[in-house]
Amino acid sequence: MSILENLNTPLMFIIAAVPIIFIALTCLFFLVKSYRAGLAMGMDKKKLKTAITSSATFTVLPSVSILLGVITLSGTLGIPLPWLRLSVIGALHYEGNVADIAARASGLPGGLGSGVLTAQTFVTIGMVMTAGILIGAILCIFVLKSYLAKVNKTGGKAKDEKASGKKPFGDVVFSAMFIGLVSAYIGSYLGTGTSQGNWTPLIVAGVSAAAMGIFEYFSRVKNVKWLDNFSMACSMLVGMAVAVVINM
Repeated sequence: MSILENLNTPLMFIIAAVPIIFIALTCLFFLVKSYRAGLAMGMDKKKLKTAITSSATFTVLPSVSILLGVITLSGTLGIPLPWLRLSVIGALHYEGNVADIAARASGLPGGLGSGVLTAQTFVTIGMVMTAGILIGAILCIFVLKSYLAKVNKTGGKAKDEKASGKKPFGDVVFSAMFIGLVSAYIGSYLGTGTSQGNWTPLIVAGVSAAAMGIFEYFSRVKNVKWLDNFSMACSMLVGMAVAVVINM
């Protein structure tokens, strides 16, 4: 039995399903509690049901991109681990990158999917993916209260800055961090192209960015708001299609 077959055994699915079912039941519990609390406050039952239906609808549509992430990672890590990681405080852009970094550190110079995965490498990847995402949850226990107090304190100041046409400092910092992150990836893709002659990552990134730009144009300029729910997933599909065509 190959390593991939071992990673897709019924036991692995059961291990992954236990925490996912627990979280789903927890969500259902708080949904019922919130619904009853709304009724106790005198809120209209029809409006509550409409809010639940619309929230569920707008949750399902963006999850298409998450499903694509599970499919992408399942080719090398099996289905249970990506399914679990992207269901429990996971993030699509985080899981794939961390898995690739952990794979390189474990002896796969080409990254995830570039060589035969061993049990030791799989455990390392799973531990790194889980430990990294837990930092945010652990920090919330100790610093979230003081952080929210500062956010509420500076909220009025940020509104005044926006009203005066000045961009708030938090928005500037977030934009700078995002640009730095994207620049690091582009630099990596350029390095792959110049050192290995493989320009596929750079081409795919460019085409995906162009596709995302088109979706953003129609969403923001043409006011086609429903595209917001599909822009990420469709951009990924376009990038995947380009990668397949290039490597045919």
